Amino acid sequence: MDNQLIEHKSWWKQNRKWFVPVCGMFLIAVYIFFSSGAPGVTSDIVQAYNDTDLYENALKKAASDPRVKDLLGEIEPIDKMAIIEGQVQYSNNNMTVNSTIRINGTKGKARMDISANKVRNAWNYSKINIRIKNPPEKRQTIEIKTTD
Repeated sequence: MDNQLIEHKSWWKQNRKWFVPVCGMFLIAVYIFFSSGAPGVTSDIVQAYNDTDLYENALKKAASDPRVKDLLGEIEPIDKMAIIEGQVQYSNNNMTVNSTIRINGTKGKARMDISANKVRNAWNYSKINIRIKNPPEKRQTIEIKTTD
């Protein structure tokens, strides 16, 4: 029997057939991510997720409107997934926001559209609209009075 030494291939020689294409795909994905504006959208969602006062105060104003109470019933608190699923866009150095999130009531579902400006660390709402979508026979948009 011949006892010759078996020469092992290096890691690079063994794995280059899959490593090169995977790295290429990863670099293409990173390029698409950064060129698409996704980092800005991601930072807006993270900011909105952490800025609970924006949504809680708007929801209080909406819940106090008699038309909203009549059509949606008791409105449930906003969960964090509603913020992530919604749309949000900050501008003016994060001092202005336009956002849409879902809200649920005991009688139906709706979307809440918010436009607000931050003044002295408090949100000043220029628009709060409740767009009722379910049940379909009650479909309408309610503009909430934003001044106190």
